[in-house]
Amino acid sequence: MNNNILLAYYGDDFTGSTDALEFLCRAGAKTILFIEPPTAAQLAGFPDLDAYGVAGKTRSLPPNEMEQVLVPAFGQMRGTGAKHIHYKVCSTFDSSATTGSIGKVLDIASTIFANAIIPVIGGTPALGRYCVFGNLFARMGIGSNGDIFRLDRHPSMSKHPVTPAHESDLRLHLQKQTTKQIGLIDVLQLDQPIESWNSGLQEKEQVVLVDAMYDEHLTKIGEWLNAQQTADRPLFSVGGSSVEMALGKYWTRHKILNGNCQWNHPRMAEPLLVISGSCSPVTASQIAWAKANGFEEVVIDAVQVGNDGVVDGNIFQQVNRFLQQQKNLIVHTGNKQMQHLPSEKLGTALGLIAKNAVANAGIKRVVVAGGDTSSYAARAMEIDAVEMLAPLVKGAPLCRAHSENEYVNGLEVNFKGGQVGSENYFGVLLNGEL
Repeated sequence: MNNNILLAYYGDDFTGSTDALEFLCRAGAKTILFIEPPTAAQLAGFPDLDAYGVAGKTRSLPPNEMEQVLVPAFGQMRGTGAKHIHYKVCSTFDSSATTGSIGKVLDIASTIFANAIIPVIGGTPALGRYCVFGNLFARMGIGSNGDIFRLDRHPSMSKHPVTPAHESDLRLHLQKQTTKQIGLIDVLQLDQPIESWNSGLQEKEQVVLVDAMYDEHLTKIGEWLNAQQTADRPLFSVGGSSVEMALGKYWTRHKILNGNCQWNHPRMAEPLLVISGSCSPVTASQIAWAKANGFEEVVIDAVQVGNDGVVDGNIFQQVNRFLQQQKNLIVHTGNKQMQHLPSEKLGTALGLIAKNAVANAGIKRVVVAGGDTSSYAARAMEIDAVEMLAPLVKGAPLCRAHSENEYVNGLEVNFKGGQVGSENYFGVLLNGEL
């Protein structure tokens, strides 16, 4: 047990997990992101650790498989002595009763952690996600100037191929996934002293959703979260990276962390390999920009890969040939991925393509796009853990991989959710622009 660990979080996919990693590092917390819950020996290999994360894959799993993964994971994380344990979800709460159920997580957590209430932080203002009176609004794209839509009218999230958003009220959204009663601390209550926030909750409300519209709200939310945690038990919470931002603000304000971070300027990395399993229109526009600005493309048959998980050997040769010619390259699935293909097989195939390219073409930086497929791609690449190198685009930091695979160890990797980034995103990652 390490009583110095301020927070341990479990991310429901890889891209979201690096998002949380970034905001902890920005607060000055020494943080490592693991693929699996770390053992005591693994934690001991990173002295002076303030926080750690686990990049999971539960966003793509049915509830029974989520339980098989999360029960031992939460138990192991609780045993590390972390003061806060956070289940990190996508900032748009991608989930349903049958896939990536956040309600199932609430049910599991209530049997493992002794919270009086389980906080769910609804908004992530820094990423363009705003929760007001329980309703979630989202900007089109992260790190862009896109329009803001109510979640159930969002051009991308309302049409997500696996978990389309049909409801913007997060209480109603989550009530479809759990029988637990969900209370609300709304945007008006946020202006009141935190000591009064719990007074409006009903005894039967075991879960409480907290609005967040402005960055300043997170300062008070961090104070409130800390007040819910007691010396004898960790506080379990759910939400996007706003949990890390809120607690980070509390820790820096109270001098628990210094909050002063210096980042080395990343170098240009050419050729750049991008593997994309994303079906987001944001990513589609980024691919179009890259093709118009000199990137080559290899389009794989997503249906074939999704059915049997096999990558044609000619794809490996084609990819390596472009990279060996110093051509920047995007490997993606075209429009066929909209057919609800299995994330595991598709992500694994893309990861194998990247691992082969790293070994045979000598590339130094890989971008992985797509939340549902990213966790499987990282595992196929034999990544064991990552640490942050630099913040290039908010919500998607540049990282360094740790791996027993000599070619992958030290590789610079970037994991991008479908909604992240402006049109020139892949150009930013190519040039390493801070």
